[in-house]
Amino acid sequence: MRAETLRLLAGLVVALALVLPLVPLAIWSVAHGWRFPDLLPQAWSGKAWALALSQRGGVLESFGLTLGIALATTALAALVGVPAGRALGLYQFRGKRAVLLLLLAPAILPGIALVLGLHDLFLRLGLVGSAGGVILAHLVPVLPYMTLVMAAVFTGFDTRIEAQARSLGAGPWRTFLTVTLPVILPGLLTGALFAFLVSWSQYLLTLAIGGGRVQTLPLVLYSYAAAGRNDVAGAIALIYLLPGVVILLFTARRITGHSVGLELRP
Repeated sequence: MRAETLRLLAGLVVALALVLPLVPLAIWSVAHGWRFPDLLPQAWSGKAWALALSQRGGVLESFGLTLGIALATTALAALVGVPAGRALGLYQFRGKRAVLLLLLAPAILPGIALVLGLHDLFLRLGLVGSAGGVILAHLVPVLPYMTLVMAAVFTGFDTRIEAQARSLGAGPWRTFLTVTLPVILPGLLTGALFAFLVSWSQYLLTLAIGGGRVQTLPLVLYSYAAAGRNDVAGAIALIYLLPGVVILLFTARRITGHSVGLELRP
């Protein structure tokens, strides 16, 4: 009983730590001016939400664009990362350490150096200012997460189950869909979650490669914050959190075997 109580208290502490930073954002989004040292705003208003959810604010359009870019980036990362992770996890070959170093390079290099280098390359390729260019640029920081997660998954993968399926007459695609995919699915979902969130949160890379034409949600959020519209910025920030929370809720059981939340037992 004591252990269950400690688990409950630990869960409450973690939940409180996650929720508390969001409280000022929620207050700002419905505040009509909130100045120091007031503990709460003197006036309340829903104008920030009305603007954020209106066509004039451009938030919903940017939300859809950002979602499409993040999903496309995640899908491409999976197409490349699964076979690359399989090769790294199952096989030993010359230059494997060099490949791993190259995969880690985007995380090691300073972000601004990476952005400037990609901008020069994409400018020469004519990809600057397009959503397609932004998607390809997002693959650079996203692909290492997907590939390294899948490499870890395939390290413990038993290829004999695939051989057994093929001996029973299953083709390559059927073997992958019915045998391989169910085994690697938790790892694939973990990699996809990382890939989506990394792409979803990109600001500098999107600004440089998008050239200001590709207005994703982080760019819109920053523009309102820089303009001093903290109320609208608070509303956009709360909208900005939704996809990550929804994806986490839907994938948590498949990844960990448990749903998100506190399990109370009698």
